[in-house]
Amino acid sequence: MASVLIIDDERAIRNVLKEILSNEGYLTEEAADGEEGLKKFQQNKYDVVFCDIKMPKMDGLEFLEKASLLNADVPIIMISGHGNIETAVEAVKKGAFDFISKPPDLNRLLITLRNAVEKKDLTVETKVLKRKIKHVAEMVGESAAIKKIKDTIEKVAPTDARVLVTGPNGSGKEMVAKWLHEKSLRSNGPLVEVNCAAIPSELIESELFGHEKGSFTSALKQRIGKFEQAHGGTLFLDEVGDMSLSAQAKVLRALQEGKITRVGGDKEISVDVRVVAATNKNLLEEVEAKNFRLDLYHRLGVILIHVPSLNERKEDIPLLVEKFLNDIASEYGQQAKVIDKKAIQLLQAHDWTGNIRELRNVVERLIILSGSTITPNDVQSYVFP
Repeated sequence: MASVLIIDDERAIRNVLKEILSNEGYLTEEAADGEEGLKKFQQNKYDVVFCDIKMPKMDGLEFLEKASLLNADVPIIMISGHGNIETAVEAVKKGAFDFISKPPDLNRLLITLRNAVEKKDLTVETKVLKRKIKHVAEMVGESAAIKKIKDTIEKVAPTDARVLVTGPNGSGKEMVAKWLHEKSLRSNGPLVEVNCAAIPSELIESELFGHEKGSFTSALKQRIGKFEQAHGGTLFLDEVGDMSLSAQAKVLRALQEGKITRVGGDKEISVDVRVVAATNKNLLEEVEAKNFRLDLYHRLGVILIHVPSLNERKEDIPLLVEKFLNDIASEYGQQAKVIDKKAIQLLQAHDWTGNIRELRNVVERLIILSGSTITPNDVQSYVFP
């Protein structure tokens, strides 16, 4: 539900706007002049602001300038009973989203408000996406194991060699795959991910290779598989150890010949993909247990990269915590919190069964529940309750 700040020195106008907007489902707050409005704007978060121009203490244009410096993402709609073209143009030049004359036309007011809320939502969504893209393949750590991984990636990424990434759940295997792609000559192509463990065995072949319309009961239209989607880029087969033997045979053929056939089809389709696979299983043990093909293991494992558990690289915890403090604060639109050195030492002494994924969750919990500085007591209370 969007929140709106109404700034106007006329109580009657504030009451009318509040009633209209409340009936439309908006949350509203009021301020009687620009100074009070600016104070509320600094203390609270709003999706849109309605602001009168002629007011005592601080007029609307001065409020507009100062509020835009504080948070330019919040649309500010100016309203005035002394409206003219010059005033409207000046307001828009100073950053106003729109200008409405008093008495406002109800339909125009609501349409302008909806457009302003949509603009705010799109602005926030765009910033979140940009942050995700910016941080998509950032590996953090200075331990010997991580330095070795980084060095291997630098050598291997520019080639088309297939890579098998091993390591426990939550250790960062997906990050290795993304870094391999971004540093490769295929970085302008797609990176297509498939979680082999999340797809039922009877659907994995359709997911990987696609299917033709009518090839099975629910095949109502043609589907393009992940191999075709990744053409010219990288295909990341996560949890490849959970793939069915039938699908393994087809993947082996695709790797050998560079061609696939859709389920229910007979046409061979050439595909140019680099395959990076990952698993938390020991595939050689799976081979002995007849759950994984040895020939596929050798095809996938041209280069082997093992990602250690967090317990094996605890010297990286301070760097990881610092990164998560900054990333999460940025996502929340807050200033990053400080963490006490003794609190870091407690985190380093912890048994991280969930690896980096668990550490990030713990840092997020500490950010939400702790004060401006995360203390050892906070760690004791919220990490080891």
